[in-house]
Amino acid sequence: MSNPLEIIIGFIFGLFIGSFLNVCIYRIPANRSIVTPASSCPGCGTPIRFYDNIPVLSYVLLMGRCRQCAAKISLRYPLVEILTGILAAACVLKFGLSIVAGIYFAFAATLLVITFIDIDHRIIPDVISLPGIPLFFAATFFLPGIGPVASITGILVGGGSLFLVAWLYYMLTGKEGMGGGDIKLLAMIGAIVGWQGVILTVFVASITGTVIGASLMLLSGKNLKLAIPFGPFLSLGAVVSVFYGPELIKWYIHGIPPF
Repeated sequence: MSNPLEIIIGFIFGLFIGSFLNVCIYRIPANRSIVTPASSCPGCGTPIRFYDNIPVLSYVLLMGRCRQCAAKISLRYPLVEILTGILAAACVLKFGLSIVAGIYFAFAATLLVITFIDIDHRIIPDVISLPGIPLFFAATFFLPGIGPVASITGILVGGGSLFLVAWLYYMLTGKEGMGGGDIKLLAMIGAIVGWQGVILTVFVASITGTVIGASLMLLSGKNLKLAIPFGPFLSLGAVVSVFYGPELIKWYIHGIPPF
């Protein structure tokens, strides 16, 4: 059981990682380096000084504006930092200050980047998902409860199941209903959660996607042709699988409540 200090340290660490994730979210779709040059204001191009780049705090002190040109800074920047901090703290709380917590945090942070890129651009970059498959497969050697065999099965079930759905949809309608990015994303997810985790991931993604999609259509007054990216829902399902997968599966099979 982690002590409060470890959880706080995890949260602060996550805030700083979240600042880097913002760079990834902004630059990866534009095929720009995530290392150089240093961060700058999107409005005037002025490099951001280190004391103006402190996660969340700098945004609050600058009242959400650039120090030089007063251009408005998106609220998404502190939001991503806070979400990353929460994920890091949750990993420490659940798995302790350990390699396991570090692996699952890296996985959750990867999903967070994918989520916001998919929301903005309707793409899931291969540069993230394809290397993620072997990397998270290798990570399973350090994770309890899932080994290489379960990981490979998860990759095949994850990628294969969505590929089959996409193929059947195309054969029936003549249209593409699911992008290849979702297929590769679920293969990456399967690498670290196994085939049972893939099933739970898809279940959670389908339920939340249906509820949120229907709600958005009702609020917007649009018809069923409203396009909603599926990547964020798969990412949410994967996070649920990481934190509560074994408990939820046990509940389903044996009727033992997870909480």
